[in-house]
Amino acid sequence: MASIFTRIVQKEIPAHILAETDTFLAFLDVNPLCMGHALVIPKQEIDYVFNLDDSMLGDIMAFAKKIAQAIEKTVPCKRIGIAVIGLEVPHCHFHLVPLNTMNDINFMKEKLSPSNEELAEMAQKIRKNLIL
Repeated sequence: MASIFTRIVQKEIPAHILAETDTFLAFLDVNPLCMGHALVIPKQEIDYVFNLDDSMLGDIMAFAKKIAQAIEKTVPCKRIGIAVIGLEVPHCHFHLVPLNTMNDINFMKEKLSPSNEELAEMAQKIRKNLIL
């Protein structure tokens, strides 16, 4: 069965897409730790980050870097944190989280529930700062 991320790639489920290439997709987390929290995934359904081949691992990091730079220009923060956990969805994904404190990337804290309009506005702002 396709993961929720594969269904987003296939446009079966809507998402606030920040950027897309033939190989990768970046979109906002709908239950973010903070506004601007994004996910970067390979379009190919690969469960575990260390199952990516070396070339794809390097390429996804370079893609994530561009997304992180756009988020950093959009959301006031000290830096963008990255987390690869991979337990909640069986599809490799990188969390990009704006950070001001270490607790900002604490996945045990309560997530936000922004409206669709708030997410759409944030996605538009990030895309304006994106240089691919």
